[in-house]
Amino acid sequence: MVKKVGIALLCMALGTSLYARDGISESKPFIGFEIGYATVQGDVGGFFPGDVFRDYEGSDVEFGIRIGAKKDEWRTTLSFNYFDGDEDGKKQNYGKGLASIDYLFLSSNESSFQPFLGVNVGYINYESTEDIDMSGFIYGAQAGVIVSVTDNIELDIQYRYSLSSATQDDHDASLDHIGSIVFGLNYIY
Repeated sequence: MVKKVGIALLCMALGTSLYARDGISESKPFIGFEIGYATVQGDVGGFFPGDVFRDYEGSDVEFGIRIGAKKDEWRTTLSFNYFDGDEDGKKQNYGKGLASIDYLFLSSNESSFQPFLGVNVGYINYESTEDIDMSGFIYGAQAGVIVSVTDNIELDIQYRYSLSSATQDDHDASLDHIGSIVFGLNYIY
């Protein structure tokens, strides 16, 4: 699992640097952390013929780290998030690595508020107490606003929605989607 996540993060790091036409040296790199409230939704099939699918859903706090670069009206971010939920005695957790690209609607020279829309792609490993352990790709979109506090500090709030291809055939289980409200703090260096 660690090798898969490491390879996925390395590929995302190499891929996100490609958009910078004039070189990475002109972009503003940042590092930061994020915390949010996530809802995980999936389906688990029954073990016997005729059993119906039952949905499982869990909500709890997710937290993570991020690194990225911002240039003019574009921002790329690599993030790793961890979720550990316990609802009705059912424990579930995931680790996910995401690469995201955001389009910023206003220049930071024009306003200290910059709304954005973006897309994300990554890899997730999901585990639960129902003997479920699955991994797969995730992809989705996000929207939010960045607030410049100082020249080197930015806050952002966003809603991130990601669909998943993670399945586990022996339990007829699948991870459908994750929706998160995320607060981030970035240090621009």
